[in-house]
Amino acid sequence: MNLTYKNSERSLKMSEQIKFIVEQLNKDPFKKTFNLITFDSLEPMQLLQILNDVLAEIDPKQAIDIREEMPEQTAKRMFTLLGMLKYKPPGNLSEASSFRQGLVTGSKPVVHPVLHWLLMRIPELRKRAYLARFLMKLEVPAEFLQDEVIADTYHQYEELVEGFKGYHKECEQLKSSGFSTAEIRRDIGAMEEEKDQLIKRVERLKKRVESVSNHQHMLELARQLRVEKEREESLVQQKQEQKNQLFQAEQRLQRSQLQLKDLRQAAADAKPESLMKRLEEEIKFNSYMVTDKLPKELDSKKRTVQYLQKVVAEPAMGQAELGQLEDQIREINVQINQLIEKRMMRNDPMDDKLSLFRQQASIIARKKEVKAEELQEAREEMAGSERDLTQKNSQARDLDGTEVIHGDEFKRFVGKLRSKGTVFKKKRQEITELRAEYGILQRTEEILKQRHEAVQQQLQSIEAKKGISGYSDTQEELERVSAIKSELDEMKGRTLDDMSEMVKKLNSVIVEKKSALAPVIKELRPLRQQCQELTQEYEEKKAQYDSCAAGLESNRSKLEQDVRALREETAQEESRYHYINCMREIIEMQMERAADEMKAYLSPDPQERRKAIREQYMKNITEQESLGKKLRETQKAVRESHGPNMKQVKMWRDLEQLMECKRQCFMRAQSQASIGQVIQEGGEDRLVL
Repeated sequence: MNLTYKNSERSLKMSEQIKFIVEQLNKDPFKKTFNLITFDSLEPMQLLQILNDVLAEIDPKQAIDIREEMPEQTAKRMFTLLGMLKYKPPGNLSEASSFRQGLVTGSKPVVHPVLHWLLMRIPELRKRAYLARFLMKLEVPAEFLQDEVIADTYHQYEELVEGFKGYHKECEQLKSSGFSTAEIRRDIGAMEEEKDQLIKRVERLKKRVESVSNHQHMLELARQLRVEKEREESLVQQKQEQKNQLFQAEQRLQRSQLQLKDLRQAAADAKPESLMKRLEEEIKFNSYMVTDKLPKELDSKKRTVQYLQKVVAEPAMGQAELGQLEDQIREINVQINQLIEKRMMRNDPMDDKLSLFRQQASIIARKKEVKAEELQEAREEMAGSERDLTQKNSQARDLDGTEVIHGDEFKRFVGKLRSKGTVFKKKRQEITELRAEYGILQRTEEILKQRHEAVQQQLQSIEAKKGISGYSDTQEELERVSAIKSELDEMKGRTLDDMSEMVKKLNSVIVEKKSALAPVIKELRPLRQQCQELTQEYEEKKAQYDSCAAGLESNRSKLEQDVRALREETAQEESRYHYINCMREIIEMQMERAADEMKAYLSPDPQERRKAIREQYMKNITEQESLGKKLRETQKAVRESHGPNMKQVKMWRDLEQLMECKRQCFMRAQSQASIGQVIQEGGEDRLVL
């Protein structure tokens, strides 16, 4: 089942590829009229011609008729161009021989992926093919480069390639910068018009000036004035530069004075031994920086620059190539980790000891480098602080004309600041305590106010229940009146008659209020009983509602779970429906192809019958059988001529031995020529001393 599913996925992928290829071929610039059936029924030669047309769209040099070319040459040409375009065959066609054979025969599993890959990236590949014509260097053997003319020509060729890279980058930058040729042409036209206007204006001015007497002298004076103005501008610029130089010189002088002052103080306080020790430390640090740290940093910078130059020199890479490089990096990292694990598993005792010492040495070297960097940063920070200090001193001197305090005065000033700081801290602590106490009192006041308001509300509610609302207000009014009365008694000394009259008035007011509230209280009592009954009924209804809501909530959660399960089942069934629908379309396509095959096979027309796959396979089988017959006849002929050929080989070997023997005799005779002379006469050899 799993294998069937994989096969169906593979066939679905291939059908999508074919659909994409047909869509692209039917568009510009190819303008074909294919459909899935006609494209799939193309013969190998026609399929190769379509592939060649697509390659010709990328590289115009490929626009030829493959019928006029040998199959091996066609495959070699296409294979070379695909390699230049960096095409990677699929996993099942990774071998170059099988891929080349597929190109020669026009195999669909080879040609279809190539067409799909090419049609997806035609603009990018067109640019890559254009650049490859100029950037792929010619391989010249080293022995030919020994010739000066060839070496100079090759050097010029490399310079031209580098120049082409620079021009191409500038062209791409101009294309991406947003400038258009139309705008540039408009600007050029506008500048030419301005130039013509200026020329006409100059001519008019010349005509006006020619009528004036002594115009040559006046022109000369105007020219001298312009020269003097230009000279004045240059002098102003020189003056500004000299001011800047003077300012920089003053700063250097101030720094030098500060350094001299510090050195004098250090020389006055220090001893010769400490000075020598400090100088030795500085010499060691500087020698370490010169011999160890700076050369390493310089080498690393050079390597970085070389790497960046190499990256810049290479052509632009696509996303697929970057992905391949990342995969290679991952594989190399995995191999490195495996080698490290193997090395750790070896557990050689000598290596362990040496590795321990190496680790210690590397740790010490790293610490040394870190400390050197920290020292360098500290020195730079100290120099920056000294510059800031100098600048601040100069600013303070410019502002108030006083010098910055030093030494004992600064210590006394610091002591005063410390004493004032302690007093300030005590006062600030007292203020903090007072603020905290104030906050507590404020919070207490708020709490008491809230309690008072709560008590007042409770009292009012009780009065409302008892039917004597306003009694507390009346009581407060009485208290206020009594307070006012007491104050008035204390302040003005009112008599008891006034007090009794006021009490009588207040009592009468209270009686009036009570008499007015009595009917209201009578009406309120049945309403209060009715309110209690309604409250009890509300509580019962609320309990019923809560129980009903809980039941409905549980039913709703169950329904939601059922709906979720049904939605998941619907999604699964929908995906299954789409899968079955795709499989049905594939099977219908296959049935259509089978029906076309049967129709072509059973057709009385021989031309249609030749298009049938069975006829093609029968033709291929007949050709292979005839080829096998020829090969068997050749094998038979080889077997029959094997014996005489072996005898002839043996005779040639004997002849070779005989010639070797004669050569040795001749060499021996040459070596004996110093002793005498060999004379051959009448088939005899004579040695004459």
